[in-house]
Amino acid sequence: MNTLSDLPPELPKVTVDVVIFTLLNDELKVLLVQRPIQPFAGSWTLPGGFVQAEESLEEAARRVLAEKGRISNVWLEQLYTFGEPHRDPRARIITVTYFALIRPDTLQTRYGDDTVAWHYAYDPPVIGFDHADIIAYAIQRLRYKLEYTAVAFQLLPEAFTLTELQNAYEHILREPLDKRNFRRKVLATDLLEETGDVRSGDHRPAKLFRFSENARFEIQARRLFP
Repeated sequence: MNTLSDLPPELPKVTVDVVIFTLLNDELKVLLVQRPIQPFAGSWTLPGGFVQAEESLEEAARRVLAEKGRISNVWLEQLYTFGEPHRDPRARIITVTYFALIRPDTLQTRYGDDTVAWHYAYDPPVIGFDHADIIAYAIQRLRYKLEYTAVAFQLLPEAFTLTELQNAYEHILREPLDKRNFRRKVLATDLLEETGDVRSGDHRPAKLFRFSENARFEIQARRLFP
């Protein structure tokens, strides 16, 4: 059996990359960082970096997100491991990706140097490495989770109308949903509860809802959509 001293120095290195989504102006956005150096200088990439010797994978992901994405205290879930041999021209590098969602009303950071910015998730700019594939995979995971779980509460304000909830689903799924059918299915679950408040506008006041505690800790729910 090989010992550690027998292992070749060119063994793969490990990085973490974080895909973080939010809903801004009714569009699904992903946070990207512009690379200042080669490879892919000037291209946009996901916030990422090498895992340090004393870090767990999640600790590394949170550090990278804070340092490069300037975001902390968010919900994170491990997404997938990407290890195609030539995915990084510098060396044999395996990346463990994480998936994060953040509500737009909790965003504190205002990026002023244009090297960290929110971009359209479905139509991003030129992406370095294999990060376009990672984003596409994360969108697929988000759409899947949206159909089976209450993960949408991570992307909506604390209180919202049923119209706002439906809009969020439609923008992420990129397909229209029948209003009556959507409301019937949502209200038939225990995922929502009324706040007791209403939102006034040009039309009649709309009831405000929030996700229940059951929804926040629920791993799976019955399939709602499509």
